[in-house]
Amino acid sequence: MSSRGSTLAALGAASVLLMVTACAAATSPDTTSSPGSAVPAAATTTDPDVGAPPGAEILGRAALGEPFELTIGSSDEARPEEFEITVEDVTCGEPLDPKVLAHDSLSAPTEPPTPEDGKQFCVARMEVLNVGKGEARWTAEDTVTLNVGDIAYSQTRNDVQLTSAYEEYWYDQGKPRPSFGLNPASKGPVNAVFQVPTADEPTSLWFAAARWLELTGPEPGYLVQLRDTTQS
Repeated sequence: MSSRGSTLAALGAASVLLMVTACAAATSPDTTSSPGSAVPAAATTTDPDVGAPPGAEILGRAALGEPFELTIGSSDEARPEEFEITVEDVTCGEPLDPKVLAHDSLSAPTEPPTPEDGKQFCVARMEVLNVGKGEARWTAEDTVTLNVGDIAYSQTRNDVQLTSAYEEYWYDQGKPRPSFGLNPASKGPVNAVFQVPTADEPTSLWFAAARWLELTGPEPGYLVQLRDTTQS
């Protein structure tokens, strides 16, 4: 066979090999789906850290009804402020406690509070216990967010006033008020009010281990999941 014939034969064999390889790749079950048929990651995976501010150190995790210890540094390094916090439940879309509203209206009669357009009130009910060695105060204002996935909702000024109304009501019922200060081994209720869109369901709460959510960057904190993140 001439050198030209050998070259053409070799090229033909190479072409056949390329065609066979291409067909095998097209029918292989391991082939990656095209972008148009790809399933969104959120639909197939769960992330136990969703709800924590990006870049924030997660000091601990808890679930509904599971207490966790929140430590906040103070000027006295030997005696930090230490609390045991239990998130008992989070309710959304329901009227605020009428007893609280009636109690609040005795000093400042107002119309029943309403959320912003397109939003609903959500009330996080918590118990706060001082497990430190001295009097300490704690408030959800500027330290807690209620999250829907990776979207964080903090308390508005009106939400803070409603939270205060709950605390004043419980204080007049003989319960300690954590924002005023708790002695060691004392505990009190906190009902923190937030607003989220009416179509959304909260998934977690973030508790900053500081007096603010962020200063020069996100503060470390604790993540409380409101539902089982192992389920898809």
